[in-house]
Amino acid sequence: MKSITIKGSERESVGKVATKALRNAGLVPCVLYGGNQAVHFSAEVMAFKNLVYTPNAHTVVIDLGKGKSFNAILQDIQVHPVSDKILHIDFFQLFDDKEIIMEVPVKIIGNSKGVMGGGDLRLNNRKLKVKALPKNLPDFIEADITPLEMGNKLYVTKVPTPNFKIMHPDNTVICQVKISRAAMKAAQEAAKAAKAPAKGKKK
Repeated sequence: MKSITIKGSERESVGKVATKALRNAGLVPCVLYGGNQAVHFSAEVMAFKNLVYTPNAHTVVIDLGKGKSFNAILQDIQVHPVSDKILHIDFFQLFDDKEIIMEVPVKIIGNSKGVMGGGDLRLNNRKLKVKALPKNLPDFIEADITPLEMGNKLYVTKVPTPNFKIMHPDNTVICQVKISRAAMKAAQEAAKAAKAPAKGKKK
């Protein structure tokens, strides 16, 4: 999985006054969990642009200077309900020998026979939770829709999962090809035409 480096500074004061002062200075207060003790730090708002405002998944290298750096993933983010300004971010530390659960985007590949026949592709899950060692975390999960006919569904059990495990029930639907209104109308008209007696024929 691709990684993003965020440069920040450790902070000693973690009270409301100190936190407010950080935000007023254009900084985001953050906490790193998962290690022996929580690490409180702050970083500039722009440092999170490629981590937060993207559909892609990334691991993070938190660089606090003086030789201190940590591998982590974004665990939780708080934003202002009106302005969408980032208020606080929680990270979780990664260790090479410990599996981690993380949400990964789904990437659709292939050409569905059902879609080419007039069906509508519906993506039920744009992201899926996976469990893996940090080195095995995928950038995305490939969902091949080629075999899907009209009305078919693609379940999580049908996608390849090398070196990672999908943390969803086997009946979880990734996507499906629904019959479009146009296709349904065409089918109904075809059925009516087949049932209707041919012109000129006597009963």
